[in-house]
Amino acid sequence: MKSSGKILRSRWNLARVISGLILKVIGWETRTISLDFPKFILIGAHHTSNWDFVIGYMVMTAIGLNFRFVGKHTLFRWPLGGFMRWLGGIAVNRSLSTNFVEQVASHFQEQDQLIVAIAPEGTRQQTDYWRSGFYYIALQAKVPVVLGFLDYPSKTGGLGAMFHPSGNLEKDMEIVRDFYAGVHGKYPEKAGIIRFQPRA
Repeated sequence: MKSSGKILRSRWNLARVISGLILKVIGWETRTISLDFPKFILIGAHHTSNWDFVIGYMVMTAIGLNFRFVGKHTLFRWPLGGFMRWLGGIAVNRSLSTNFVEQVASHFQEQDQLIVAIAPEGTRQQTDYWRSGFYYIALQAKVPVVLGFLDYPSKTGGLGAMFHPSGNLEKDMEIVRDFYAGVHGKYPEKAGIIRFQPRA
């Protein structure tokens, strides 16, 4: 995994301009917070529709983020595999027992600037638990977690809050739950429960 270069695209970057125009046409607005950190984990919720990726990618591009994203390995098969990698995708096979957290955390240590986007629900269907990988990557790499969102009722998306993992899992997850309590996906009934599965 290589660094994505500057954390923000130029205001006149073609992809940024096109994304902003498309969002304006379909009625979406962007909102963001001050980005004072060159490296962070970006999470997005709630993931309830295939449209989340399309709109979310345009929102983050319109804001100006240069980011990589983690996706299921099945999304990287022919014929879309090359395109997904060109967009910045990182294929992950979550069915395998791998040191995913350690691998991604080590890249943060090696790069001066890096943003990795992860959908912690891991599926468009309602789930009882979020995947905890994003939290432990941020904790190990000593980088903040930025909370990205798509609120379909208001057609607003962007970056809404940030926190530094403290190691106190329950306390940190309260920050996440409080923020996303006011965010509604395209299909709210499919939103995953914001909690991690207890460790054995």
